[in-house]
Amino acid sequence: MSLLENIRVFVRVVELGGLSAAGRNLRLSPAVISHRLQQLEDHLGVRLLNRTTRQVQVTEQGGVFYEACLEVLGAVERAETAVSEVGATPRGTLRVTAPLGLGRRQVAALAAEFRDLQPKVEVRLRLSDHLVDLLREGVDLAIRLAVPRDSGLVMHKIADCPRLLCAAPAYLAARGVPERPEDLLQHDCLLLRFPGSQQFTWTVSGPDGPMKLAVAGPLDADDGDVLTGWALAGRGIVLKPRFEIASELAAGRLVPVLPEFPPEPATLAVLYPHRTHLPGKVRAFTDFVVPRLRATVASAEGA
Repeated sequence: MSLLENIRVFVRVVELGGLSAAGRNLRLSPAVISHRLQQLEDHLGVRLLNRTTRQVQVTEQGGVFYEACLEVLGAVERAETAVSEVGATPRGTLRVTAPLGLGRRQVAALAAEFRDLQPKVEVRLRLSDHLVDLLREGVDLAIRLAVPRDSGLVMHKIADCPRLLCAAPAYLAARGVPERPEDLLQHDCLLLRFPGSQQFTWTVSGPDGPMKLAVAGPLDADDGDVLTGWALAGRGIVLKPRFEIASELAAGRLVPVLPEFPPEPATLAVLYPHRTHLPGKVRAFTDFVVPRLRATVASAEGA
């Protein structure tokens, strides 16, 4: 096994904090991971990791070696990218993550179309409303619809997406129509909730500036489409990007709530881990999906 491959294994073990996690990421068994680490340590004549069945701890020599390995792998990646993109088509495995609803309705079809145009690229699409850790999960590119935060990732904005509060007419007839933002605290609010989620605090434009409301309700889920379904069934008030529910608004199945106090908008964007050079497959996919998703948002907003 080549020294470079063993170095890649070592780096993933350090980044993911364990042999099992690195094995899942690299699609190798823990036994193979352990064997490659042993080969690397034998080659160097030092112990890089103190490891048990549950965790690994980087030694002093391992920490120094890890920092140097990052520079080596970065240089190799830049060299491979430079060579492969001279007169060559994009190739390799592309790992993409996207939100569940947007992924099902738009990104999945776009990924298949992209594959038709770029047959040397294999697309691995992971759909989740959770915020996937791109580095830890080995993801090349994320499509996200959220209020931008300082995440340390490189962002390529697709479109600004106005959001609104809305509910089914039946819910408002039964519970009353909120007249002020504070009234939301007395209503059933449908929340997107998962570890690290910020969606259970809604920020709206109040008379004196932004207002943060710690809303609550008897129903929450980690799937945005589930929240939409509950709202359509009259179960509560939901916060959604306008373009995602344009057809429900046009048909009157959902109606705006507190339109004079709009929530802060979301941003639809492509995100990458920090990299000096984007691989050709990532750049090609970005160039393909960005204008198509931008057109989808614009079409819904103009409806």
